[in-house]
Amino acid sequence: MIVISKTPYRISFFGGGTDYPKWYMKNGGTVLSTTIDKYCYITCRTLPPFFSHKYRVVWSHIEHASSISEILHPAVREGLRFLGMNDSIGLEITHQGDLPARSGMGSSSSFAAGLIKALTAFQGKMIGKHDLALKAIELEQNLLKENVGSQDQIAAAYGGFNLIHFSSKGDIRVEPLTVPSNRIAELDSRLLMFYTGTSRFASEIAAKVIANLNKKEDVLYQMQRLVNDAVCILNGKGDLDDFGRLLNESWNLKRSVSEVISNPAIDKIYKTAIDNGAIGGKLLGAGSSGFMVFYVQPERQVEVWDALCDYLHVPFRFERDGCSIVYYATKY
Repeated sequence: MIVISKTPYRISFFGGGTDYPKWYMKNGGTVLSTTIDKYCYITCRTLPPFFSHKYRVVWSHIEHASSISEILHPAVREGLRFLGMNDSIGLEITHQGDLPARSGMGSSSSFAAGLIKALTAFQGKMIGKHDLALKAIELEQNLLKENVGSQDQIAAAYGGFNLIHFSSKGDIRVEPLTVPSNRIAELDSRLLMFYTGTSRFASEIAAKVIANLNKKEDVLYQMQRLVNDAVCILNGKGDLDDFGRLLNESWNLKRSVSEVISNPAIDKIYKTAIDNGAIGGKLLGAGSSGFMVFYVQPERQVEVWDALCDYLHVPFRFERDGCSIVYYATKY
């Protein structure tokens, strides 16, 4: 048997930080995010019976193991246990990604969702989007003990442009954004993304941010209110550039939550983009490094490209499919 899952990465626009359970279980939370046409692929196939090992796991390493407990990749090891799999059959699991890991694109959550989707299909079962997201949250937060929020798993499982609501009771509700397609296409055409060429462990950054949340309640409430402002801009017929201005406001608020969110190198990139025509932007993910996205009017985009020529420009478009099985064969 062979199964391949395809899971998108995400861009979180507004409300980031309010998706940490420590915050929303007390205050509630709301996030506005979208998925993009860059993907994580997980291939699971029956390992042919010619090898001495039971598992072959291919990621940034290639590892062979005789039992689940010997697998080094923590998400694969705990994911197999979580779904009740055992050592009765050999299994090969391969990860491939369009974007680098630890870069602020929700890659760990895309991996978790894609792994659970693929392994569930390998077991001959189907799993719905919400159940998939909740299982990915369970894997990352409770089994792996990672300091991650709850928005990335939802975005990866559902796909599309969504408002994600977190209640103080722990309930999570996904509301697709109902905005005319031409308005979304216009926004899509005004966003530029660049890779800073660095990476970090998001859990380490997030731990410091989470520890600071109680001291920054006013900032978090302001960031949460910007979600509604952004939706009003997208749903209106006014100047879409206000969305870019709101991104700028949100970024300044976010970087005040903790000193680890930004650094001089990131601040310099941001200032360079603004000085050359960007209206607003943000660093994606927990902070410190990775991808940056900027809102730039079409007539100013060449100026921003030229000014940031030392950094890789990554073209993208919004996507709406979410995590899916793209190949399934019981015999091959």
